[in-house]
Amino acid sequence: MTVTVGIDKMGFYTPGMYLDMTDLAHARHDDPNKYLIGIGQSKQAVIPPTQDVVTMAANAASQFMTPEIKQSIAMVLFGTESGIDNSKATAVYLAHLLDLPQTTRAVEIKQACYGATAGLQLAADYVRVHPEAKVLVVGADIARYGLRTAGEVTQGGGAVAFLVTANPQILALDEVSSYHTEDVMDFWRPVYRTEALVDGKYSTNVYLDFFKTVWTEYQRQTSRKIADFDAFVFHIPFTKMGRKGLRQILPEATPTHQAELTAAFEASQEDNRNVGNLYTGSLYLSFLSLLRHGDLSAGKQIGFFSYGSGAEGEFFSGKIQPDYQQGYDESAISQLLTKRRRVSVAEYEEIFNQRLDTIGSDQRLPVDEESAQYYLAGRLNEQRQYRIQK
Repeated sequence: MTVTVGIDKMGFYTPGMYLDMTDLAHARHDDPNKYLIGIGQSKQAVIPPTQDVVTMAANAASQFMTPEIKQSIAMVLFGTESGIDNSKATAVYLAHLLDLPQTTRAVEIKQACYGATAGLQLAADYVRVHPEAKVLVVGADIARYGLRTAGEVTQGGGAVAFLVTANPQILALDEVSSYHTEDVMDFWRPVYRTEALVDGKYSTNVYLDFFKTVWTEYQRQTSRKIADFDAFVFHIPFTKMGRKGLRQILPEATPTHQAELTAAFEASQEDNRNVGNLYTGSLYLSFLSLLRHGDLSAGKQIGFFSYGSGAEGEFFSGKIQPDYQQGYDESAISQLLTKRRRVSVAEYEEIFNQRLDTIGSDQRLPVDEESAQYYLAGRLNEQRQYRIQK
């Protein structure tokens, strides 16, 4: 008998500050519509030095963690391209902060923005063989391109955590997926750089080509058509990118269905528009946004396009479950987003340069205003000092 496997619970975290894109446009002497419409972004998360991918992941996972869940987690798979160590996995730090059993397997996965999807598929395969187990999967990143750069408007950061189990509450995954890999230099970050290198126009074209490739292959494997889907969720480094992807296949649908798919996309991009780029977490924030703002019901079929520059793409699918709204804390997520403080461009620029230095010196970070449960207090003897507020 085939075990139904998929996403049972989800949590999301981004820090309590944001930069308004209109303010940034004025400071950079640009037309605000270049950012608001041309890129499709309204706000951008501002990440203080007291938050890194480990703490953001812990804060996201804490939205659904219980003592019972902790004891049943067999594995932590942490997708990120903002790792804090070239050897020790972020997943190990996370497992310790969450007080998970020492029998937990903990691994970090890196392939640009695709890492969390690799984690999801590995987790699903594991749970199909071990249906009593739960796997914690995380996509957490801080998107940095630098001040006054072409990519500045597509920065952001945060974490999405989700639990992969048998008999899931939110989404039952289909077993078939299609994937495609090529050695492409559209985006990369050498070990000597803190900001990424990107060929924006080329990367957009590769993204669109990969989507058409994996969508065509998925159709070949499954004989499904666009008419079989109620919504498509995209990796969204900026919302205009996902919109372009959807428009490639909309002509395959009837006019009525095109309107329905477009409405679903609008729901799926709402939270991304107000947070910015999460890299590995962007696809899953888009899915969470669809859950929160879309017109969904049990049995609706969702298509997912995951993309990581360099490059790897995958198309997979799943069905919404009857109790999907019980799988995430709507109140916590809504309050998290609405209570953020708007910062000025000058304050954003100051915070952008407040990271821990790269020479390993002892540092204390300004933690007095930090309200998150998990945070970074500094570095001592070349070791990051994580703290938990009770």
